[in-house]
Amino acid sequence: MRWIKQIYDCFNAYKLWFLILITTDLLFSFLAWLAYPETFNVLVGLMIVFTLAMIALSVFIIIRKQKIIEAAFQDFLLEPNETNEEILCQVSPKTHWSFIRRMGSVIRTYQSELNDQVIELTDYENYIEGWVHEIKKPLSLMTLVLDNRSDEMSPLVRQRMFHVRDQMLGDVERILFFARLGAAHKDYIFESINLLAFCKQTIEDHRTLLDESGFQIQFIGEEMGIFSDRKGLAFILEQIIANSTKHVAQNQDSPILKFETVYDKVSDQTILHISDNGPGVSEEDLPFIFDKGFTGRRGTYTRQATGMGLFLVSKMAYDLAIQLDAKSELGSGLTISLIFPNVKQ
Repeated sequence: MRWIKQIYDCFNAYKLWFLILITTDLLFSFLAWLAYPETFNVLVGLMIVFTLAMIALSVFIIIRKQKIIEAAFQDFLLEPNETNEEILCQVSPKTHWSFIRRMGSVIRTYQSELNDQVIELTDYENYIEGWVHEIKKPLSLMTLVLDNRSDEMSPLVRQRMFHVRDQMLGDVERILFFARLGAAHKDYIFESINLLAFCKQTIEDHRTLLDESGFQIQFIGEEMGIFSDRKGLAFILEQIIANSTKHVAQNQDSPILKFETVYDKVSDQTILHISDNGPGVSEEDLPFIFDKGFTGRRGTYTRQATGMGLFLVSKMAYDLAIQLDAKSELGSGLTISLIFPNVKQ
């Protein structure tokens, strides 16, 4: 089949020349009929045999030439240096040389610019990761001061300081996770987790963020076991909690954050619904809330909206095989559902 396709492509590419050859044969056949009617059949037979032989030989040479050009072109694309460019020119028709040389010059220019950008991006990533590790030192010192000198501060100041520290820690964690998105190997450890207990522990770890906004926490449903990575799941919950605290509606008296566990018998899956009673998301914005950098109408409620938190949630959920679903209406809060895979242990 491959040979048939190659022959067909060859005829299709050079059909004009083959048509000219056949037309010439017809003309000479007519002249032979006029000049030598007694030997016309012999002459036409020889002419047909010769023409078919020439066509077959031409097709063979063209296909062989094309294979040589394709091999040289592939080498040129893999490494568009001047050596491979010259090899490609030598095996290609001379009419194509100027085009090949212009193409090689353009590709090498783009390749040089791309290499420079890769180097700059690598340096930037290394700088960001180094900065994140450096910023952890003053954050640790800040925690030490808050723990040991709390009696020297008023309760309100101490609460505000813890709130600022936890916000900074959350930002640092997001930067680190975003920097590691492209890592080839990720150190996930999957184990059994009691879902409601894990949510309660995550709430305690971020109590200052919730207290600053005056959130009331509700837990609904029964304790259920899932199989997941603790650090990854904690990161997902932290980002959803931070998203709710950032988007508290102005002058909202009693913000509520609700965690509800549900077991779906049909799909045999455990579902965690996390709901708030904040400003909600409009119908046209809802399909895009997990997109990178998307803030939509809801982003106008606060200048802190960057559109990165839920994007990182979607990335981590994908790694942990957790399905995400979101439901909301303007003014009625947002519900994000985590649908955990059914794992047979």
